[in-house]
Amino acid sequence: MASIKIAGVVNDSIVDGEGFRFTIFTQGCYHNCPECQNPQTHDVNGGRDVDTDELFEQICENPLLSGVTFSGGEPFLQPKPLAELAEKVHERGLDITTFTGYTLEQLWQMNNEDVNALLAQTDVLIDGPFVADKKDISLRFRGSSNQRVIDMNETRRTGQIVLVEE
Repeated sequence: MASIKIAGVVNDSIVDGEGFRFTIFTQGCYHNCPECQNPQTHDVNGGRDVDTDELFEQICENPLLSGVTFSGGEPFLQPKPLAELAEKVHERGLDITTFTGYTLEQLWQMNNEDVNALLAQTDVLIDGPFVADKKDISLRFRGSSNQRVIDMNETRRTGQIVLVEE
């Protein structure tokens, strides 16, 4: 398949999206949000290269998974190999949640084929930068109240942003 730069993985996370998740922490992020939960993922020269086929094999080994989460770092710095991996994950009947420090509107404005491919493979998008003054530990799957949990399937179907009901 392809190679991506990652900081690490968690095989059975329950905090990175709905259900049991295989979470891939991508390496590299330019947002540099103050008080970021994963500052070790910011350095684009850090982490390690891994083949997406290797990641897919690890995903397939866990029969309890309901989906895969792309976190970071910033997944949209490596959209093409992640979109290709997500397509294979969907073929296994699992869903994709993607975290990003960009807003969905910013991603749309990029008008980038690879970014659009990853968006097309994303079932749930958690968007927006972490903002320390809006930190709220009571929120599910996000750290600050400006971040949204977007149902991308419904968003594509309706043509307008549809938030996941909590």
